[in-house]
Amino acid sequence: MKRPIIGFHLDYEGVWVAELTCGHGQHIRHDPPWINRPWVLTEEGRRQFLGAELECKLCDEAGG
Repeated sequence: MKRPIIGFHLDYEGVWVAELTCGHGQHIRHDPPWINRPWVLTEEGRRQFLGAELECKLCDEAGG
């Protein structure tokens, strides 16, 4: 189920987590060459993705 991003925070390992409207979080990694998301490394980049929708697997599992 797609949910909009409303914010970001760092987890205890220093990995960015997207905060979703449903209350769940999803790690957003920049780990080239496998995962290429350089935008997550800057405040401006993260700000540009506010409102973008991510698939929330926890909501899918819970049925919405």
